[in-house]
Amino acid sequence: MVKVVVSGALGRMGTNIGRLVDEAPDMELVGGIDVKEGTLFEKEVVPAARIDEFLKQTRPDVLIDFTVAAAAVENIKAAARNNVGLVVGTTGFSPEQRETIRVAVEGNVPAVISSNFSIGVNIFWKLVREAARQLGDYDIEVTEAHHRYKKDAPSGTAKTILEILDQELGDREKVYGRVGETERKNEIGMHVIRGGDIVGDHSVLFAGNFECIEVSHRAYDRAVFARGAVRAARWVSGREPRIYSMQEVLEL
Repeated sequence: MVKVVVSGALGRMGTNIGRLVDEAPDMELVGGIDVKEGTLFEKEVVPAARIDEFLKQTRPDVLIDFTVAAAAVENIKAAARNNVGLVVGTTGFSPEQRETIRVAVEGNVPAVISSNFSIGVNIFWKLVREAARQLGDYDIEVTEAHHRYKKDAPSGTAKTILEILDQELGDREKVYGRVGETERKNEIGMHVIRGGDIVGDHSVLFAGNFECIEVSHRAYDRAVFARGAVRAARWVSGREPRIYSMQEVLEL
């Protein structure tokens, strides 16, 4: 039985994850962390200021975090201090925050950290990598769209796309939107849309003379991210203490 605490428990993702954990026969929801007190499927949710005390009290195997970057860093450090494994889907970390996370996790606890836990997105990344290997001389444009309340831009998923393209094609200039008179060179265009309740759309356009190839993924419900996070929580419990990717969880 994998015991789970959900951080960001009272948010949309936290509620989705909590429901799946609560319904899983091989998992136990033992509580939640948020900015205020509450309950998650009849389990106690405590303020983040009490996280160390709560982790010692509930002794979970895994903490699942979908919050914001600053809060997530502190939650990760607390989990590492208390020997609790991690699944982290929070995005928007600065390079300095990423280094803090690495130092906290490596050699202390196992952690699956990914900018997207959707199984489909992880396969989409693999397809983007293969397309980049074959179509490196094509013009490349990346587009992502999310709901009006998403704060970080580009999304973590889009940044992962750019990292994949850089790994395959070298470090090309990135142009974030275009305005005025601009002549296209060998850059990669990055375009961001924010509006309504869009869950998450990502696409990569490879445009050549006389043809275009577009690789895309569209999420219709946050449940796809929650399911992936719960799958990662099952997988990470008991692993060696280091940072893992969702690609490793899925054996991709």
